[in-house]
Amino acid sequence: MMQNTFSRRIFTIGSFSAAIDDLFDHLIGRRSASRPQRISKAFAERIMLAVTQVNGCRYCDFGHARMALHVGVTQAEIDALRQGDLKALPQEEAVAILFAQYYAESQGKPDRSAYQQLVETYGADRAHDIMAHIRMITIGNLYGNTFDALLSRLRGRPAPGSSLLQELGVLLGGLVIVPYSALKHWLRR
Repeated sequence: MMQNTFSRRIFTIGSFSAAIDDLFDHLIGRRSASRPQRISKAFAERIMLAVTQVNGCRYCDFGHARMALHVGVTQAEIDALRQGDLKALPQEEAVAILFAQYYAESQGKPDRSAYQQLVETYGADRAHDIMAHIRMITIGNLYGNTFDALLSRLRGRPAPGSSLLQELGVLLGGLVIVPYSALKHWLRR
């Protein structure tokens, strides 16, 4: 009988470092994204659940489903997002939710026309805020998946193309990579 292999996307040390650098490059956007007058907390949670549905992080799914309920997202909407069904969601959020899913499916490399549609639909500031939420949850998803890859390795089912050193490097590297990236970006200011 063939063992199940780990198949979710995870970080390498290089991709984790690049994601943290990208996050710090857009940190000002993340701060403005927490302004509820541009992106409501419910809208933000729907975006994050859409990305999580694609990336499959069980920790983010659990945590953001709870937060979504707390800010007024219905269980039916959460279930729809988990199934990739947009019919139960507010129509005015559809472009952002589809873009969030596409961003995750394209591994953070959507084509410019998709981003341009996001800007045309929501305006530059709101599109920037949407991207801030997408970047944050993507890091959380892949970090959680990397932890699960380590657990899978310990059960005898290593993630293809990964190694114990890569997984530990990412998980423990956060103690070095995040402060280093923050300092590097602070010095550039």
